[in-house]
Amino acid sequence: AMALPLPLPEAAAVLAALAALLLVLICMIAHVTARKMPTLHRHEKEKFFVNAEGRKESVPSIHDPPTRELSVVVPSYNEEERLPLMMDEALDYLEKRQKRDPSFTYEVIVVDDGSKDQTTKVAMKYCKKYGSDKVRVLSLVKNRGKGGAVRMGVFSSRGRKILMADADGATKFADIEKVEEGLKNLQPWPTQMAISCGSRAHLEKDSIAKRSYFRTLLMYGFHFLVWFLCVKEIRDTQCGFKLLTRGAALRTFSTLHIERWAFDVELLYIAQHLRIPIAEVAVNWTEIEGSKLVPFWSWLQMGRDLLFIRLRYMTGAWQLETRKCN
Repeated sequence: AMALPLPLPEAAAVLAALAALLLVLICMIAHVTARKMPTLHRHEKEKFFVNAEGRKESVPSIHDPPTRELSVVVPSYNEEERLPLMMDEALDYLEKRQKRDPSFTYEVIVVDDGSKDQTTKVAMKYCKKYGSDKVRVLSLVKNRGKGGAVRMGVFSSRGRKILMADADGATKFADIEKVEEGLKNLQPWPTQMAISCGSRAHLEKDSIAKRSYFRTLLMYGFHFLVWFLCVKEIRDTQCGFKLLTRGAALRTFSTLHIERWAFDVELLYIAQHLRIPIAEVAVNWTEIEGSKLVPFWSWLQMGRDLLFIRLRYMTGAWQLETRKCN
């Protein structure tokens, strides 16, 4: 005899039970596979940078008192072609600003994230031109991912404020004044911590017109997951132009676990839970060819990371603890 289909209420109950079971299973996998502490170890070769004269110098520590007004951290992986345009624009702006205001001091830290091309060689030309007090190149022994590269740069910085800036120069560097204004408007900063994020949310309508339906669908799906699972207040978590006070950079990056594309989301998730004030500021942005994101697989990996961020903090696998880099 043929089995009769289940009545609707029973079928719904079975589906709900299966969904609950699946959620419990995912929670267990997220908890069991979690690295309890972020990987803050620095390889012996990463404890030094090569100065303009070719000599090794010890990198400073974010735990030291700041000696510069601004540190610019540029994560770079196979960026020999795109880096010069960004560096020319950034250093032109920074030098002009310093001439106008001699009290403004800066450094640019290019973090070569285990590149297979000439990224370090290209960056070292700027070190030789401007001096290693203004431009430093930190070469990582192996590829850590964008978040890991930014963190190594942050931990080696001397600035009162620290700016993350992408090597492709997609955001006009002069827009730093907009994110600085965003940071200033958050004052008074509790415990000297605040973050100002550049945002491309205002450009979304234009970008949708140029994208395929599939990429638009992925983008909306990602935005929904970010909003639903992790960060409610910030519309664009992924813009690589973020300005942090030194205290906020130390607190968030020493807690950060994710080292690849979704690290921005965890960074802002941590900041929200620590009640660090966050501003979101519209910046100019141009899509530059040569993106390292492989659309479908990168989105899939990011979706998994978003789910794991929420579940691992929720189940206590990850804690909001500050640890020191060694």
